[in-house]
Amino acid sequence: MRITTGLMFASAVSALMFTAAAAQTPARPAAAPQTATAAPASPPASADKTACANPDALGVARVVQIDTTGGPGFGFEHFKQLDFLRDKEVVLTFDDGPWPNNTPAVLKALADECTKGLFFPIGKHATYHPEILRQVLAQGHTVGAHTWSHAVLTRKGMTEQAAKDEIEKGFSAVRWALEAPPAPFFRFPALQHPPAMVTYLGQRNIGIWSCDVDSFDFKTRNADQVITNVMTKLDKLGKGIILMHDFQKHTAEALPTLLRRLKAGGYKVVQIKAKGAVQTIPSYDEALAKDTKLPTISSRPVSSVVQTISE
Repeated sequence: MRITTGLMFASAVSALMFTAAAAQTPARPAAAPQTATAAPASPPASADKTACANPDALGVARVVQIDTTGGPGFGFEHFKQLDFLRDKEVVLTFDDGPWPNNTPAVLKALADECTKGLFFPIGKHATYHPEILRQVLAQGHTVGAHTWSHAVLTRKGMTEQAAKDEIEKGFSAVRWALEAPPAPFFRFPALQHPPAMVTYLGQRNIGIWSCDVDSFDFKTRNADQVITNVMTKLDKLGKGIILMHDFQKHTAEALPTLLRRLKAGGYKVVQIKAKGAVQTIPSYDEALAKDTKLPTISSRPVSSVVQTISE
């Protein structure tokens, strides 16, 4: 059951900051020992004005910066208080990556349209394919987290400690893969928000993302259906946070046409940046680093590993 938790974020309204070009400062620390807030902030958020090879690209219309102090929630599916999108604005979000072929195809579609997305990778997938996740960050997209194993945190038998472990190990895995702290943004698997974990993320100063438009791309059989699902709902609402999955082949196939449909429909992309980065918990970082199942080589080119010595 999806639980509306907007009232938990009344205190977060004043914490939300939207700027198109503002200098960033570290977020305020939380009081609890393991609920520290953001690490040093990344460079100032500003619209990417570099030349785009596509003169008719969708592009980025606006860049917003979010202060996640108190754990604000976004997306009217669950959170009603922080309505920051203007008419005809969208946020492109992608879950469950990184994944071979599909995530690179999503990145290419976004690059071809000179636009940006917000990615919520699964921790395990980040350890499988760190080089792909680093490409996501290198291309200017924002990276949060989506638990360690995509466990639904409301499932029967899930203890509070196990749920915290899923959250924190996920962030540590993304940090390990990126070789840098991710943004303090989190999306619950299946959009299932246990109240105790909503409170916990608020204490950790991590923003929670639901959605306005669910593509249901994990249920569709082809790219055309993904496009239809998104555009039908979006045209009804007029704006929204769009949930997609860079893990899904149909999404990768649909994205080039979907982005052109957004452009033709007069929609504009809002790029999301965080005021600071998440501060992962050292004990989880250390445990992950000691895990012998993690790959020991993540980015060597094929030519340095396999060489033809005879033909």
